Amino acid sequence: MPRNVYLYLLIMAAVTYLIRVLPLTVIRGEIKNKRVRAFLYYVPYVTLAVMTFPAIIDATGSPLTAVAALIAAVGLSWFGGSLLQVSILSCAVVFILDKFVP
Repeated sequence: MPRNVYLYLLIMAAVTYLIRVLPLTVIRGEIKNKRVRAFLYYVPYVTLAVMTFPAIIDATGSPLTAVAALIAAVGLSWFGGSLLQVSILSCAVVFILDKFVP
């Protein structure tokens, strides 16, 4: 069965267009429902987390070192560490654990 790439691209473009245009045409006024506003507030953060978390686990040679670096990074950032400090700590944890974990 031959695959028509142009048909796939057309369908993808239509779906992408509808996803972006429908909210603009359906919702004209300000959203006043507190639950919907709270849901929409967290959508960018959840999307970023969903895209980033698998990459963190697959970034190192071992998932164990990746999880340890993730825990260390979350801990340091929780206590007010800067982005540079968190990055350096994460890299150091992976570097040190790679020497000891087979």
